[in-house]
Order: sequence, then structure tokens, then C-alpha cells
Amino acid sequence: MTQATYGIGDLARATGVPVRTIRFYCDEGILEALRSAGGHRRFAYSAVDRLRLIRRLRGLGLGLTSIKSVLSGSESVEDVVAAERKALDVELAALAWRRASLHAVEQASPAERAARLDLLAAVQDRDTARGSLIDFWQRIFLGPMPDYFVEMFLTVSVPDLPPTPTPEQVVAYAEMVVLLSDSSLREGMLRRTLRNLEEVTDEGELHAGISEACAMAQPLVLAGQRPTAGTALDHFVATHARVRGARDTPLFRRDLYRISAVEAGPPMRRYWRLVGTVTGEPVTIGESHTWLLDALATSIG
Repeated sequence: MTQATYGIGDLARATGVPVRTIRFYCDEGILEALRSAGGHRRFAYSAVDRLRLIRRLRGLGLGLTSIKSVLSGSESVEDVVAAERKALDVELAALAWRRASLHAVEQASPAERAARLDLLAAVQDRDTARGSLIDFWQRIFLGPMPDYFVEMFLTVSVPDLPPTPTPEQVVAYAEMVVLLSDSSLREGMLRRTLRNLEEVTDEGELHAGISEACAMAQPLVLAGQRPTAGTALDHFVATHARVRGARDTPLFRRDLYRISAVEAGPPMRRYWRLVGTVTGEPVTIGESHTWLLDALATSIG
């Protein structure tokens, strides 16, 4: 060892890092070395602390790119650790989806196993599934709509799976995707949306009023009350009439039901029940909305 420097063997003994690993770090540019007159690598005393930091960061699973950022000062340890943790969260979520999917197939009876395999294979992974659901509902909001309301609606209509979903939740999520991929359902929902664009003066007011009516109907649905006329339905119809510049008449109610019938069909009823399976809600907002449409149908005979 020459004055004020370490040889590569001395540095290896001081840090416990193998010589070949030190050479690798030098070649990758994350550990600086000087050259002696004989061409041998020499290291400043500060290389000990630097190498120990590299070793700790590698122990956390950080890649060389992240370590270089820390050593150069372009990013802090906190920044790169947070980024690594987020990336790991994504990996764990994907693994949790796969694990639950495998359990779902394993738990299926021989008679339903093939159908369950097809269902889960069609969806692939949780991010793809969620993306397709969001795409469906965003297409429905064609008119001007406050961003906060769209975000709120997507939160309740496209629930995020828990970090560790159950097999039932994964199967429900996959079926939600398959339901909304039906072209006839998409066309029916778009026709309803286009009709609203022609008639509705304020989409934000419309959906706010519908949300209020659904909140009024929710305890009735929870109590198992059959769809019937009442204040919840009156508020629902009055909202539609107000934003369309119309009056609440039997003729208006019949036309309103005809416009909204696609939302009361079997696919959407099933969709909202599946949302409940994912979220654990006893009554979803979609089920309350369906109850209101059933009450509307009852009111017009």
C-alpha cells in the first residue's frame, strides 16, 4: 500500500467486498480508481465509505443506474428507494393477481374449469383489466363534465382491487371486463349518451342529481324494498326533467325509461353486482340506480 491510498486487495479486506466485484464496479464507473506507476489500481481512503454505501444499496436490490444517481448526487437515497419500492409494489400486485387467478382455477369444479380458464385468459392482468374498464366508462362521458365528477364516477364504477385480491374478486373483475367488451352494450350506452348530448343542458347537474337520488334509494335497496314510487324516484325524474327543460309527465317518464333501458338490462345489473363482490359494498351505486329505473318502470305501468 502506497501513501494515502489502498490497493485493491486492501480495499477488499477493509470492506468485505470481493476483488472481482470491485473491478466490476470500477468498469461500470461507480467506483473511481487511480493508477500506480506500474498500472495497478489504487483507491483513496474515501473509497471505503463509497464502497460500503454501494454494498448497502445493492443489498436493497437497487440497480446500478439508481446507485449511480445517488453517487453523482442527482438523486437522493430516499428518492431511489421510493422509486424501487413503487416498482416492487407493481410487481407484487401482478403476482397477487396471478396467485388469485391460479387459486380460482384450482377451486373451480371440473365442469366450470374450462370456462374459468377462458375468462381469466381473456383478461391477462389487473392493469390491463382496469384500463379496459376505465376506457369503457370514459367513452360514455362524451359531453362536458367536471373533472372531479368523472374521477368520482370512475372510483365507484371501476373499483381498484385490494393489494391481495381473493379468487372471487379476480373472477368478478375479469367478468366485469368481459361484460363491458360486448359491442351491443357499448352501442346501447353510446346511444343513450348521444341522446343526452342533444337534450341535456348541464351534464354535471344531471349526474349530481342522479347521485343524490341513488343515495336516497340506497337504504331502500338495502332493506329489500321493492322498487316503487316515492321521493327517491321523484327526485330522479325531476332531475332528468329539469336538465332537459321538460316537465315530469307520464309521457316524459315513458320516454325517459326508453332512453335508460340499456342501463337496466341484464349485463349492467350483473356488472354492478360484480362491483359489489370486488368492493364488499352491500349496495353499490349502480344497484341503487337500477332500482330507480325499476321503480320508474313500475310508475308507468
